[in-house]
Amino acid sequence: MDKQQIPQPLEGVRIIDFTQVMFGPCGTLVLADYGADVIKIEKPGFGDLIRHSFKEDPEGIENAVYRSVNRNKRSMEIDVRSEEGRQLIYDLVKTADVVVDNFRAGVIERLGFGYDVLSEINPRIICASGTGFGATGPLAYKGGQDILLQALSGVMARKPNDDAPPAVFATALCDYTAGMHLAQAIMLALLQREKTGHGQKVSVAMFDSMLAMQMQEVAVWYKDGRELNWGNRPLSGVFPTTDGAIVIVGAFKENPLQLICRALDLTDLSQEAKYADINGQIAHKPELQHLFRTTIATNTTAYWLGRFDEQDILCAPVLDLGAALDHPQTAVNGKLVAAQNGERYFGSPLGLQEGAFRLRHDPPRLGQHTAEILAELENHSTQPIDTTGQVRTAKRA
Repeated sequence: MDKQQIPQPLEGVRIIDFTQVMFGPCGTLVLADYGADVIKIEKPGFGDLIRHSFKEDPEGIENAVYRSVNRNKRSMEIDVRSEEGRQLIYDLVKTADVVVDNFRAGVIERLGFGYDVLSEINPRIICASGTGFGATGPLAYKGGQDILLQALSGVMARKPNDDAPPAVFATALCDYTAGMHLAQAIMLALLQREKTGHGQKVSVAMFDSMLAMQMQEVAVWYKDGRELNWGNRPLSGVFPTTDGAIVIVGAFKENPLQLICRALDLTDLSQEAKYADINGQIAHKPELQHLFRTTIATNTTAYWLGRFDEQDILCAPVLDLGAALDHPQTAVNGKLVAAQNGERYFGSPLGLQEGAFRLRHDPPRLGQHTAEILAELENHSTQPIDTTGQVRTAKRA
């Protein structure tokens, strides 16, 4: 059988997707990439907030950030606060497997789409909620945003040097991580439904997700009462070269300091009493790092990578994103995909031999599939709802 004919794992699963911006759409992207019919429910005339993060066009269809997490999805414009829109959601739920949102705690219930209501309509429905901090508690009222979660979860306070100020991690670390956890929760609930025959409510809080991501650090904190900081190790770090920078990791060896000194053509400092063990190396980290930095600054990245490779010390060049995308390993791994219009995406990192990632269709225009999905529902025609102004169909090019 041709690989394109092999069913994907989530084919036949329909997901009603209220999520917006990054956290929720990251999660539903995983499901869409592997065959789920993900239907974005969007506010008429405006849509997902992320469409407007850059003012490239009124509907945000050319917005690269929006496009990065919304391929393989369909879009409906529905005013969910209107009676007609609410009833349409209920009719969609009859055909669906999952309803997912990332509103603040309590919003989905106030809209009339909580699990207690929807499970009466469809007992097999799974309701998945992604929140910033959880459904109850002192922070439940707050909206979850990546930088806030970096600050509140302890991530921002972990610095490579004690005298460095806290800094923002320069990518949407919390959104991506919590999105993956949300996708996992939904897939586990789908598997559980095969055993029980009924749906359930599942939830992921970004706060919990970020604490869970620090599993080593949490374990060390509770056992030893101290911070574990892999970015602050005495024999590791980022060091400028004459034409860039390298990172070295002086770990996982019986005597990594000895090997680093060999690579740098230095006297074996591990034989000096003050550097003989890890405690001494930590105490004298500034002088060790200064010595490494001044030595590495005298030659090229390629030269030092060769020297450290000879000693089997973990090392790598510091690449920018463009260089990483152009790296031969990226081409060999084959995860870059091209749309029909030539636009390139980084596809799914999940490598399945059968039922693998497919780019089925591009990110949708606002309301692009409203009429199409209405036509799939029993007892629905497009015209009566369209004329109310509560459901809209995308403008055709």
